[in-house]
Amino acid sequence: MKKSSLMLVDGMALLFRAFYATSVTGQFMINSKGVPTNGVQGFVKHLMTAISNFQPSHVAVCWDMGSKTFRTKLFPDYKANRGEPPIELIPQFDLVKEIVESFDIPNIGLRGYEADDCIGTIAKNAPQGTNVAILTGDKDILQLINERISVVLLQKGYGNYLVHNRESLFAEQGIWPEQMIDLKALMGDPSDNYPGVRGIGEKTAVKLLQQYNNIEGVLDNLHQLTKSQRAKIQEDLEMLHLSRQLAEIKCDVEFEYDFHDSLLKVNQEKVLDKFEEVEFKSLHKFIPFEEELA
Repeated sequence: MKKSSLMLVDGMALLFRAFYATSVTGQFMINSKGVPTNGVQGFVKHLMTAISNFQPSHVAVCWDMGSKTFRTKLFPDYKANRGEPPIELIPQFDLVKEIVESFDIPNIGLRGYEADDCIGTIAKNAPQGTNVAILTGDKDILQLINERISVVLLQKGYGNYLVHNRESLFAEQGIWPEQMIDLKALMGDPSDNYPGVRGIGEKTAVKLLQQYNNIEGVLDNLHQLTKSQRAKIQEDLEMLHLSRQLAEIKCDVEFEYDFHDSLLKVNQEKVLDKFEEVEFKSLHKFIPFEEELA
């Protein structure tokens, strides 16, 4: 029996990536019921290709559950720059969860939190000796990397990944995973719409963290910073601390999850019946055989 390994999937990251890959050319793949399925079909390809490549023993998919979270209470403008999802994507939110369910893979999400918080909580509390791979396209999750948690970043196309562990992240970024939160606190995150310290970009933020390790170290050594850097940090000190709260993935969220429920055991007949119901005509080859999961 192979050693247990858990793949945690950022559901929205896969679905949005798959949707936009085909919607740009208008290929929404609308079935006879009038439901677009392009995003869900691409999601299945991404998910099953990753399972085939990494061969986890356990799989769970985590979802965002609406735009209002504890972060929007802390900072009402959090992600306020994001528009409504395309109308063709909206019916696919429920459909994709039905498909995941047909594979007997748990769908996990909690109102008031993001998928990242569910992923972080499960990953950090996985059973002893279990290696965890997080499948996503979102670099925010790199902060979770440790000796047994790696991050698999989707690249263009299917089956192309950038896999990061502690050493590879340090080689690329010049800082360790646990410093990624402070990096975002200093430089902000335009995609999540919070500013960090205005006037401090990635290059300066990395340099400060290399010198002083974390935000506390930077603040303890303000007198050693340039006059400009010191002024910027002092002026935006409140936002610096708030940005850190927004950037940090919570790893102590309370929700129901049983590791054993995520054991990957696919009932091909059940999946094929679901595929026929929603008119997925060319995806049967992505359904793994039982012997492939043994």
